[in-house]
Amino acid sequence: MSDLIEIIDSLENRISKLLHKYELLKQQNTGLREKIDELESNSELQMDQLKQWEEKFSALKNANAILGSDEHKRETKLKINALIREIDMCIAQLSE
Repeated sequence: MSDLIEIIDSLENRISKLLHKYELLKQQNTGLREKIDELESNSELQMDQLKQWEEKFSALKNANAILGSDEHKRETKLKINALIREIDMCIAQLSE
């Protein structure tokens, strides 16, 4: 009978330890999920900032080309042609 009590005590001990580990892992999981959310938010913010900087860079390249920089003339001509096509399409839609 004493062996049975020892086995039951041992099982209770193990179950208690497992429950404690489970709670710790649950807390760690919650913390990691919060960290993931924070990192995703930061990533979105950085992507937005990158997009803004790319737009500013593109505008600066166009401005340099218009001011006479030989480096970006081709890109500027392509951009101007694209804008002219857009304007033509708008005019065509307005005239319909």
